Amino acid sequence: MARDYGETVPLLEEMGIEHYLYSTPSFSKVGKVTSIPSDVIRATRWLKGFDVGLVTGFGSYDTYASTLLGVPNLIFNDSEFTISRLYYILEFKLVMPFVDHIITPSYFRQDLGRKQLRVNSLKEMAYLHPSYYTPDEGVLDLLSVSKGEPYSILRFNAFDAIHDKGVWGFDDASKRELVRRLEEHSRVFISSEKGVPPELRSNVIDIPRSRIHDALSYARLLVTDTQTMATEGAILGTPTVRCNSFVGPGDMGNFLELERKYGLIVNLSDRGRAIDKAVELVKDTGAKEEWGRRRSHLLDDYVDITSLMVWLIDDHPRNMERLIADPETQDGFRFKSPRPLI
Repeated sequence: MARDYGETVPLLEEMGIEHYLYSTPSFSKVGKVTSIPSDVIRATRWLKGFDVGLVTGFGSYDTYASTLLGVPNLIFNDSEFTISRLYYILEFKLVMPFVDHIITPSYFRQDLGRKQLRVNSLKEMAYLHPSYYTPDEGVLDLLSVSKGEPYSILRFNAFDAIHDKGVWGFDDASKRELVRRLEEHSRVFISSEKGVPPELRSNVIDIPRSRIHDALSYARLLVTDTQTMATEGAILGTPTVRCNSFVGPGDMGNFLELERKYGLIVNLSDRGRAIDKAVELVKDTGAKEEWGRRRSHLLDDYVDITSLMVWLIDDHPRNMERLIADPETQDGFRFKSPRPLI
């Protein structure tokens, strides 16, 4: 099943993956909320055509659909609810009574009670762990970049999700300044969820959507005001600067962990400082190698989340019961005990 949100459907079609579209979100934030019941019903009706014994996913749609089907659910979630993310507070309050088990990263700031299991990993590891992903150098030809030629990737958010109300990242003026200064030291490619200023259109990256991680892997720098790609850049060992209004004391645990413990992300809420830091990093010819060493530490510490998912789903609920009984170490997986709130 898939929602027609962001790059999801174009990516599925590009890769030839069959899917059922159960939701086409409204352009308005009110519409996104009011459409949830009909979306859940549509998903439930489709799932009734299969012998479903367990529903997994990352949010409310999966939880409610499993409840209507009368089958257990296993939810994975890394989006914490903080004062700056009030929508998530409401979502958790409404969803948690229907959750059977919820798996969160070990650094997750909230204690969700007995239903919560903490795992030392990131959801992005599911597709970027070296056991499953190897960068393809052929992307350099698609970018018309020679091997060893420095280039930077800029990723800009649309900030049109329900939880993005009042949130900001790079504005048009800072985008122009960022490109101007980075182009003095590298090629610059832009990936954006919405349009860019006319004078920056020639910088928009023109490769298949499925190749963006290849491009990111070989980039000297990533600068972004999005959330997911910042984490992806860190996992791939690409120097990453993240700038938006989420940054601060109430920021999400994964960004704090990736910055404070591993030094893989620079989180800033000041656009000018973010631009200065980006220029500093792109000029540093040793930064990419240093980020690679830091990435190695991350991979040593973190669990292969894909193997864990398969293990839990393949023999559910028995493996879930085994995990609950011994959360520290189970069948080769390494887990961390819940941490104090940051």
